Amino acid sequence: MNARGLDVISLGVGSPDLPPAEEAIDVLCRSAHQADVHGYQPYIGIPELRQAFADWYKKWYRVDLNPDTEIQPLIGSKEGILHISLAFLNQGDGVLVPNPGYPTYSSVTNLVEAQLIPYDLKEENQWQPDFEALEKTDLSNVKLMWVNYPHMPTGAPATRELYQRLVDFGRKHGIVICNDNPYSFILNDNPMSMLEIDGAKDICIEMNSLSKSQNMPGWRVAMLASNPQFVQWVLKVKSNIDSGQFKPMMLAAAQALQAPKEWYDRMNEVYRRRRKIAEAIMATLHCTFDPKQSGMFLWGKISPEWESSEALANEILYNAKVFIVPGFIFGSNGDNYIRISLCCKDEQLGEALRRIEGLNN
Repeated sequence: MNARGLDVISLGVGSPDLPPAEEAIDVLCRSAHQADVHGYQPYIGIPELRQAFADWYKKWYRVDLNPDTEIQPLIGSKEGILHISLAFLNQGDGVLVPNPGYPTYSSVTNLVEAQLIPYDLKEENQWQPDFEALEKTDLSNVKLMWVNYPHMPTGAPATRELYQRLVDFGRKHGIVICNDNPYSFILNDNPMSMLEIDGAKDICIEMNSLSKSQNMPGWRVAMLASNPQFVQWVLKVKSNIDSGQFKPMMLAAAQALQAPKEWYDRMNEVYRRRRKIAEAIMATLHCTFDPKQSGMFLWGKISPEWESSEALANEILYNAKVFIVPGFIFGSNGDNYIRISLCCKDEQLGEALRRIEGLNN
């Protein structure tokens, strides 16, 4: 449509349009001029980056991590999903995947020829797993469970009680719980980690990323944290796939991780402004939403006048020239919902609102 000159405003992908900290960019530029930083780097990342991740987890999540044995830098969390799956799954092994949830959990499970076992997340249960239903499921072949809180796409926040139940569930059934945790700093006053729970490292792997929290999606810098044995198993896979990351980028990422609370506050001021416009869009579309949701999206339930989220998204796309993500792409439980990204300039969000309001005139 854009190729035909129709000027569609996309409220789709969650790729932050805000810049990283200037200090991080300065480190990248300075170090890139050095003659000795352009060679292959260690698979485990440089010590400065691993220490920065450990300090970050201690400061914000109250979690002690050994930077030498319990942290593995990644070229993005999506890479981590594949590496974890290759390390822990054989053909036919069961994987619990949330519905709705990040589509890559399903696609990678299929890619490694594991058995995808969806588990329901529903609004009436605050988008948390139904543990009673899970206990009635045949778990004998399940090796891995993907969870993601604050949740994408619904924005459901993490709670200590939820994390405790997930850790207990993993321990009881010998299932590795993988928490994908990139949204904990966005419109969320209390960043949490599953690794805060006593004994979580024994059965859990947590991934985190600079893509959202530090506005560095194109840099592809992330990490996973767990017990030393799990980390080594993932490293064994990873070391056969890539050859490390660019050293100046790792040094810059280490600098970005030192951002003070004021930096996060300024970023969230922007997202709060945009969120108000997104809420106005939801109201104009007669959609309802939970005001307590966090993250860089707004998730809303469509009104009964619409047959499906796809029907509503198509109506807005073709008649208002605004793209909103229909919830069915995240799983069948998302079919009556839509998602609006806040990674769009205020002016564009405002123009999207005006276009949608124009449909009612």
